[in-house]
Amino acid sequence: MTPQAASRPIVGIFWMAFTGVMFVAVTAIVKHVGSGVPAAQAAFLRYALGLVFLLPMIKPIMAAHLTMRQKKLFWFRGFVHTLAVILWFFAMARIPIAEVTAMNYLSPVYVTLGAALFLGERLPPRRLIAVIIALIGAMIILRPGVKAIEPGHIAMLGTAVLFAAGYLTAKQLSGEVSAAVVVGMLSITVTVGLAPFALAVWVTPTLEQLGWLFLVACFATAGHYSMTLAFAAAPLTVTQPVTFLQLVWAVALGAIVFGEAVDGWVIFGGAVIMASVSFITWREAIARRKITPVVTETKF
Repeated sequence: MTPQAASRPIVGIFWMAFTGVMFVAVTAIVKHVGSGVPAAQAAFLRYALGLVFLLPMIKPIMAAHLTMRQKKLFWFRGFVHTLAVILWFFAMARIPIAEVTAMNYLSPVYVTLGAALFLGERLPPRRLIAVIIALIGAMIILRPGVKAIEPGHIAMLGTAVLFAAGYLTAKQLSGEVSAAVVVGMLSITVTVGLAPFALAVWVTPTLEQLGWLFLVACFATAGHYSMTLAFAAAPLTVTQPVTFLQLVWAVALGAIVFGEAVDGWVIFGGAVIMASVSFITWREAIARRKITPVVTETKF
């Protein structure tokens, strides 16, 4: 954390709040498109239409001279991210926006567990307790035995796990190649990975649907860019809690635009998860390490 970053918390908070608006816009558009386009095809079109944003990254990728090991890791990350994106699109068409947003907060928790299990990172008792509390938050949202657990909920649980696996792979690569290469290779591998899934369920999209999915690519790209600005302006301990606003906006959007009921248990469960993630982030900042990504880093 640089002194400059520490001295600009308001700027960091603004950009992270803006990031949240961008990603909520992504979820709203995907919800609007709904099941009119199969999940795999919608995900593929989002990435294919977004390849225009890849052009500045081609030169760094060519200059990186990736080793065979690095290529395998990139393709593995692309594979798990492909499955995660399909499941996310599937869930968005079937369960309320607020539930999708709240359950997405679980990804950083899975990253913490994965870092301990597969990368040899320490998992101190306080951090382990925070992980357990986050999982309790997930149970508050799902409330098994009280309300029906739908396929969309199962899909979101899988999404969080797969996004975490992809992040852990990216963490290994981030110290070897530039950020442009990491982001560019993700776009390439996921587009290729989604193609066969999309072809298997292909329906001819309308121009309106193509337009909406191109907007998804635009908002997602803008969100990742503003998130980078937030990281440059302020430390994670400042920007991380701001991501909880996404749940607030998702609840409001679902209620006002899509007529979804406001579920207090979902908000409470999301708050529990977000508090746990914020604590984990704070502990890692104290230890001067970055193991767990913020919620929006796991977005597609």
